[in-house]
Amino acid sequence: MIRRIRSGSAFEDRFSYCRSVVAGGTVYVAGSCAHSDDMPTDIVGQCASALRIVEAALRDAGTDLQHVVRVVYYLTDIREFEDCVPLLRDAFGAHPPAASIIEAKLIDPADRIEIEVTAVLPSQAPFSAARDSRA
Repeated sequence: MIRRIRSGSAFEDRFSYCRSVVAGGTVYVAGSCAHSDDMPTDIVGQCASALRIVEAALRDAGTDLQHVVRVVYYLTDIREFEDCVPLLRDAFGAHPPAASIIEAKLIDPADRIEIEVTAVLPSQAPFSAARDSRA
């Protein structure tokens, strides 16, 4: 079964996508930017805002940040990523996902970061998210 979840964002209708899709116990969250009437202009503020959107999408799908297994960060200036690291460390805590960091042009020139994640539903996690396997 595939479940498509919309957040109500005008971008979803405009560009024909869902904020997240749940399929086979996996949650795919679309790239999320800091879109709002009071969008922060600084990279850390935009990162925090995008993370809140991602967290809401995960919650709507039945999971959370500790079950994120992969994250892709798209930045307009990759040199700014280091400024986001403390915020991301706090967000993912003891459960850091696999990650890619890509410099790219984003759809809105005011956007500085976009965050896309893949997570598992807690009932589908093959082992405790608290366990850190080091091979």
